[in-house]
Amino acid sequence: MRVRMWRSADLALSLALALYAATPAAHAVPFEDTPDAAARDPDYAAAKAAMDKKNWAEAVKRFHQAALRDPDSADLHNYLGFSYRNLKQMDLAFKHYKRSIELNPRHRGAHEYIGEAYLMMNDLPGAEKHLAALREICLLPCEELADLENAIKEYRGKRK
Repeated sequence: MRVRMWRSADLALSLALALYAATPAAHAVPFEDTPDAAARDPDYAAAKAAMDKKNWAEAVKRFHQAALRDPDSADLHNYLGFSYRNLKQMDLAFKHYKRSIELNPRHRGAHEYIGEAYLMMNDLPGAEKHLAALREICLLPCEELADLENAIKEYRGKRK
């Protein structure tokens, strides 16, 4: 009896590992915006420093370099979108925000920032679409939801 239980446990573990190995996340460790990210990638560190100084052109350059090593990073595309938005290069901002959301449909930052970009383009319905997405993503209150709600509230106040 005991041998049969161990075989069942071994089978369950083997099955779980096989399923895990079949997922894309198992094949590569994607870039994530974590405190040690700067230590792992000097271009990322330089881009974040450029953002702090509001040097958007340098941020774009360095985030692009980091993205060459990890082209499927939702975080890097979100930061590229943010940097391009601050350069008023809205087509490129939208391109990167959309790519970020494509890579991670639950990326709260990308939904907030693309919503704010839509407001800059006077597209309230576009912003509200991403507000609705954040309401579904943020089961508990989250900063991104509150920020986009406030931005939409301000936008509506200016339009009256």
